[in-house]
Formats: sequence, C-alpha cells, structure tokens
Amino acid sequence: MRRSAIERLLPAAYQRACVPGSVLWALLEVMEGLHAPDEAILVEVDALFDAYRAPDGLVVRLTRWVAMDHVVASPRPDAPLPLPVGRLRDLVANGALLARWRGTPYGMCRALELATGLRGFAIDEPADQPFHVVVRVPAAAADQLAVITRIVEAEKPASTTVEIVVAEESS
Repeated sequence: MRRSAIERLLPAAYQRACVPGSVLWALLEVMEGLHAPDEAILVEVDALFDAYRAPDGLVVRLTRWVAMDHVVASPRPDAPLPLPVGRLRDLVANGALLARWRGTPYGMCRALELATGLRGFAIDEPADQPFHVVVRVPAAAADQLAVITRIVEAEKPASTTVEIVVAEESS
C-alpha cells in the first residue's frame, strides 16, 4: 500500500500534519516499505494455484486439492518424489478431467499416461471374470510399476480386482 493511500485512511487532523520531513511522514514511508513484499505476492497470487506456475514445493500440495495425492504418497515425508515435478504439474492441470472419469477405463489410462509420460496403456475387462480388470502396461513403463500400482489401486472401482501385466519388449 502506498504512503499516500495510507495517509488518506487517517483522520483529517493527521492528514494535515503529514508533511515531508515529519515523523508521521517517515512512519508512513516505513509502512509502505513493510507492505511491499506482501503486495508483490498478492499481485501474483493466482500463480500459486496454477499447476504450471506454482513453485515446485507447492505442486505436491496441489495434488491433494485435485485428489491425486496418492501418486506422491510416501510413508516418509523426506522421501524423494516418485515422479518428476513436470508430470505432477500435468496431473494437477488435468485434475478436473481425471475426477470426472475416475473409475472408468479412460480415466485410469489417462491418469497413467500423465503420470508416466507414456502412451499405450490398455484396460481389458475379461468376460469370464466379472468385476476384474487387466491393466496392460507398455514395456517402456516397466520401471515405474510402483507408481502405476498406486494409481491403479486408487483409480479402479472399489469392488473390482485388478491384474497389472507388463508387455514384453518387442525385438
């Protein structure tokens, strides 16, 4: 808040006494300086909630807001992130879409694609096994099975069993 704006909030007698070089003038200058850092944050406050502009440390918290925190869940708070921050940003940015499609084959495939950065996931529902799904994982994602498992367990319907199958490397 500018010194002049603060001055306008004062009673008329104080406004008349606020002249350059006075103690009140200096006090209002100090107040303006104290407000400056907070105002700088408020000018950019929308960036704190934007998946692609938020500081890296805030992105993990944003995953909670869009119900994707199971992707980064770890028993140890100091554990490294299981995904690069860029992929977490993609999950947060697509949070509404993922929530709308949660529990569906499309929703699970989309969440897996965003988390791994790979395409080629498939969900099969065998006719001879009701309430069971088979998640087919591309071979390139084999090293990300821990994250894939967490996502599948959280995204599948509660009454459904699941089997995760990694495709064989093609020669």
